[in-house]
Amino acid sequence: MRFNLAFLLPILLTVSVAASDASTGDITMVIEHFVAKEFPSASSYFWVVNEAQWQTDNEVVVDVNTVVQKKPGDIPTASRYLLLIVGDRLAAAQNVPLDRNADCAPEKDV
Repeated sequence: MRFNLAFLLPILLTVSVAASDASTGDITMVIEHFVAKEFPSASSYFWVVNEAQWQTDNEVVVDVNTVVQKKPGDIPTASRYLLLIVGDRLAAAQNVPLDRNADCAPEKDV
């Protein structure tokens, strides 16, 4: 079910960013640019958004899985990243082990 939700995320983001500075197209392009730069010699790749959490009006943390095939015929490898996107720019990226839960929620004061 979570995988199917990832395909709906651009539609949901469009609705949720109507009043913000960042747009879905910007987020998509930031993710695409990050993956292409991270795997410049890959013969093919795709990425899937697991979850996105808005921190402020123009700041979002995106949990992304990538699947990369380095050369034709190679076995694809999966990776997972948390991306901090501010406006239309990548502010930070962190590699996350595939088997761990990622907390994209804003920090709360104790």
